[in-house]
Amino acid sequence: MDAFKINGGKKLSGTVQVKGAKNAILPLMAAALLTDEPVVLHNISYLSDVVVLSELLASMGASVTHASDTLVIQANALTGTTAAYEYVSKMRAAFWVLGPLLGRFGQASVSLPGGCAIGARPVDLYIKALQEMGAETHIENGYVHATGPLHAAEIFFPKISVGATHNTIMAAVLTPGTTIIHNPALEPEAIDLINLLRKMGANIQGVGTKTLTITGVSKLHGAVHTVIPDRIETATFAVAAAVTKGKIFIQGGDINLMESVADLLRLSNVILRQTERGLEVNAEHAVLKSTPIETAEYPGFPTDDQSLMTTLLSLADGRALVTEHIFENRFMHVPELIRMGAHIQIVNNQSVLITGVPELSGAIVTSSDLRGGVGLVLAALAAKGESIVQRIYHIDRGYDHLETKLSSLGADIKRIKL
Repeated sequence: MDAFKINGGKKLSGTVQVKGAKNAILPLMAAALLTDEPVVLHNISYLSDVVVLSELLASMGASVTHASDTLVIQANALTGTTAAYEYVSKMRAAFWVLGPLLGRFGQASVSLPGGCAIGARPVDLYIKALQEMGAETHIENGYVHATGPLHAAEIFFPKISVGATHNTIMAAVLTPGTTIIHNPALEPEAIDLINLLRKMGANIQGVGTKTLTITGVSKLHGAVHTVIPDRIETATFAVAAAVTKGKIFIQGGDINLMESVADLLRLSNVILRQTERGLEVNAEHAVLKSTPIETAEYPGFPTDDQSLMTTLLSLADGRALVTEHIFENRFMHVPELIRMGAHIQIVNNQSVLITGVPELSGAIVTSSDLRGGVGLVLAALAAKGESIVQRIYHIDRGYDHLETKLSSLGADIKRIKL
């Protein structure tokens, strides 16, 4: 099993590049199932999740080719509409093939999903929306089996769900009539999916508002699309600069996609400057300040960035309450931070109280999920002494050669075998 060996205390400086957002790439790949023509995606990060979804699409008969940062998918000769457990169990986003398969072919069998164990993430909203569109569904042997035909419907999401929004949009674009979705997700990745679908010929109105209107078309065509930059990876390097008092230029970074994180960094005297090429982060004179955080749906503070800021607040001056409203098990990294000397009181499943300390110390810690694992890597970069971060396969799901990028910035980090 791979791990990261990190000798902390090094100021990070230099230039690092971020590629396309993991949370955008995966639904874009699923959308390629909606046409028999090639869908070309640029600015791809070759993450383990991308590899798994590529393998899933290929297992159904799609052609998937990857060269440099470009992915080409063509679903013109599918041999089946079953998404097998061996793929979907590894990553929750693989479940998103349900909508496009059902919308285009009128049938789908998709394993119930896996992924990070950060709390209950039921797929009831996905299924309920498809049922309202006329799908017959049942669960048997761990698979959701769905059959059409679908019809247009007016759908109200009682709570915002990024996955259910993706799934329902992709099911609706080829469904006759006008489907209306109330309370959809507004995340940049959801907008990126809509932008690709519109390039493919979909008729979607109300983009960026609380009501989407989708008029089904008879056929979609291929398209070429550049994936938006990864706002979580951008935030990761920005926080890495802050906790090491470094100066990093994030090539491809876009502050407009991470304003809530940027606002908190500015409170700690971190200077952020957007250029045409990317985002400059200067934390050489930063004084980390405590501030309360509550995660929320976009445009609120992202749950995926909570672990990054938990690490920063562990080194900040003062006390701060961090409240997690999206997932109930997203503080699994906190006991590991405490092992490194952080002063964190677990209030309940939703909140922790953090009192900043002058420094963290190296320790052997274990990743329990993707984002929590990266929070531990940031803590190890700032800590005094050597740390071993175990179970980094979680981190590989969302970061492409993270150790290589950090090494280029001056970090003492190596991938080792345990």
